[in-house]
Amino acid sequence: MNDQALREPTLLILTAIADAPRHGYAIAQEVEKISEGRMKLRTGTLYGALERLLEQQLIAVHEEQVVDGRRRRSYALAPHGREVLAAEAARIARTAQEATRRLGLGATAVPGVPGVPGVLGFSDGTVTA
Repeated sequence: MNDQALREPTLLILTAIADAPRHGYAIAQEVEKISEGRMKLRTGTLYGALERLLEQQLIAVHEEQVVDGRRRRSYALAPHGREVLAAEAARIARTAQEATRRLGLGATAVPGVPGVPGVLGFSDGTVTA
């Protein structure tokens, strides 16, 4: 993987399985939820992306079953994928922090974002993603 920013579908797929393994349909649902409905992955797009991410060793097959004669896989974040996702999250956080600073929005520290104070919490108490 190079140092370029992840494309949004890749970022969302990796995020969708960061906390637990999921099968394809559940990944698509999580992506839609995380993106607040902006991203709806079609079946062909999703499975093409999953194959590419497997080849890049960003994800791994967690479990494979045959249900009603059809193969059903669940996918988990691979160690390399965890590193890539963490680096991308940090990059996004730094960019958001700089945007917040330049906009003069008076950001405050956000719990759970180590080393990047003030990324998403604002002085009026709101927190945005």
